[in-house]
Amino acid sequence: QKAAVEVLDHLEHLALVDFRDAEGVERLQKAIQFAEQLHEVNTDGVEPMDSVLEDRCLYLREDDVTEGNCTNELLKNAREKVEEYFVAPPGNIPLPKLEERETFLQGS
Repeated sequence: QKAAVEVLDHLEHLALVDFRDAEGVERLQKAIQFAEQLHEVNTDGVEPMDSVLEDRCLYLREDDVTEGNCTNELLKNAREKVEEYFVAPPGNIPLPKLEERETFLQGS
């Protein structure tokens, strides 16, 4: 089963991973096939979990702030900022246009 171009486009933007080469597409398709196996598991009568640590007693503690109010000091580390927020750089790979991906996928 081939991954749809729209799915690849969405996953590339989320993961900032390049799926333009055949190896990347194949790796993604194997991951999707593995994930689809989870649909075969019968979960009838299985209650959803609140936590993966439900078998343990989790102790909560008070959230006492002992230091803080250092926004200006932290923002000095920012390469770029808007108001009081760090600005993340764009993705680490240039993503091709949708038409380019369609052309590549048709050839694979």
